[in-house]
Amino acid sequence: MTQPEAIAPSPTSLELWPIGNCQVSGLIDDVGALVWGCVPRVDGDPTFCALMRGDKGRDAGTWRFELEGQTSISQHYLRNTPILVTRLEDAKGGAVEIYDFCPRYEHSGRTYRPVAYARIVRPVAGSPRIRTVLTPMSGYGAQLAPITQGSNHVRYLVERNTLRLTTDAPVGYVLDERYFRIERPLHFFLGPDEPFNGDIEYDVQAMLNKTSDYWRLWVRGLATPLDWQDAVIRAAITLKLCQHEETGAIVAALTTSIPEAPGSQRNWDYRYCWIRDAYYTVQALNHLGALDVLEKYLGYLRNIVADAPEGVVQPLYAVSGAKEIIEWEAPHLAGYRGMGPVRVGNAAYYQVQNDCYGQIVLPSIQSFSDQRLLRIANEEDFRSLEQVGEMAWQTHDQPDAGLWELRTRTAVHTYSSVMSWAACDRLANAAEHIGLADRAALWRERADTVRRNIDEGAWLPVEGHEAGGHYAASFGGNQLDASLLQMVELRYLPADHPKFRATLQAVQRALRRGEHMLRYDSEDDFGLPETAFNICTFWLIQALHRSGEDDEARRLFVTMLSHRTRSGLLSEDMDFETGELWGNFPQTYSLVGIINCAGQLSRSWRDWR
Repeated sequence: MTQPEAIAPSPTSLELWPIGNCQVSGLIDDVGALVWGCVPRVDGDPTFCALMRGDKGRDAGTWRFELEGQTSISQHYLRNTPILVTRLEDAKGGAVEIYDFCPRYEHSGRTYRPVAYARIVRPVAGSPRIRTVLTPMSGYGAQLAPITQGSNHVRYLVERNTLRLTTDAPVGYVLDERYFRIERPLHFFLGPDEPFNGDIEYDVQAMLNKTSDYWRLWVRGLATPLDWQDAVIRAAITLKLCQHEETGAIVAALTTSIPEAPGSQRNWDYRYCWIRDAYYTVQALNHLGALDVLEKYLGYLRNIVADAPEGVVQPLYAVSGAKEIIEWEAPHLAGYRGMGPVRVGNAAYYQVQNDCYGQIVLPSIQSFSDQRLLRIANEEDFRSLEQVGEMAWQTHDQPDAGLWELRTRTAVHTYSSVMSWAACDRLANAAEHIGLADRAALWRERADTVRRNIDEGAWLPVEGHEAGGHYAASFGGNQLDASLLQMVELRYLPADHPKFRATLQAVQRALRRGEHMLRYDSEDDFGLPETAFNICTFWLIQALHRSGEDDEARRLFVTMLSHRTRSGLLSEDMDFETGELWGNFPQTYSLVGIINCAGQLSRSWRDWR
């Protein structure tokens, strides 16, 4: 009888499964290996960096369990959690299951979320033999972490963050990477360099149970739409994993330098808090009633505003709130599939992006009227927020790098100006709500002025065109970009307004590629865009829905869902011809698109109950 062939290592791809606890996170690949994980937080040194080592080999910067004679693998999350179960099977009928998670639960009146990765390996069939490969690195892939050994633990001397593995597996087998029979569940806890007090088997199993309970209770509180619940729940859990809970910051993605297109060098570090991306994230989670993320993020924003000289706000900050995010290239990492460079930091922090003022005001406004929040905003908060609004007012007709962060040119971008209008409009609403009539009148007048300037500066007359023309991406320009589709969501125009309908048609003609959307179609600092930008496709779906084209909107949405990874997630970009995912992963923008579109396109619960 011919034996099944053992599984060969799969090529690097974005078939990745995030785990995390809002302090640290990790990405598990499609063979069950931890290939990306930074300590002591998301923007730290990638102790596990195999994802970015190109063809240098998969035996460094990883943590995996190999089953001797392995022939098959399957993976799934425990329902409504970020706890991953990987099943490995061998040619002789042996099988093991690996449970991967980062502990998170309430303990002694606080949230326990250590800088730690926990793994449980259980034999479930036959007589399996496994080996462990655990090779953390230090200095952005510069070297393997030196090792010291104890009787039941191993210390990995990662720079500034020594990690200790505590386990009930034979330590010698772990260090020698030797195959051995697994006859009982084995428990692994890789965390802070301190003694593990307690019974490793009992405690790690208890951590698994408590972590599972935490996430299932969190999901139970979500107001999900009737349709596409699994997609929405997975997106929501992953968005929460992108929050650094200690400060409330929300990162744009868990990775750095996965290129937007193959060989393009459009490789950026997304492990920071963009004011824009975070705004969209809390907006989407707010639609689901996940107010814990919003409340923590508003605390982060209040600290940013308090530390802003003369009201000037950067487009992004470190999760700690630090302002300087120097960009450099990691010389020891070859890059995703060898497509470097691997960048650390992001030079966009010193750009002028004027939309960020509106994106601070908009999520903050809810705190004046939402009685569910633990902290209701007061007049003092309003006065502080007015400083942000003042900057929105002053910069609404000034050039900036725009939301696409162009590095070599500026313009008065329509999206930035519309966001400034939204800031003035919402401040007027808030002032009215708290009884400041004079301030409400001022901000309403300013909103009207910004609107007039937008309509004069950004409207592009086109002879013979429906509505006499369409909006352009910038004042006085003739280019289009997909952010113009946000005019309806920001309540600048109703969807049935002739000017919006004309702009929607113009944007589709220029930027739609089959079932996908480009951000723009003009050359930027790196040439012409080569891939679709996933959030822009979701913006198109929302615009079509608002305009009454529900059949087309639903068709495009179902198509987008079909492109998700097996973990149910999306990256930033997609090859609009092959459907292959590119760009950093998992990308908050794209997950926001899943939640928002599902909410708008779903049947009502009233249709079911």
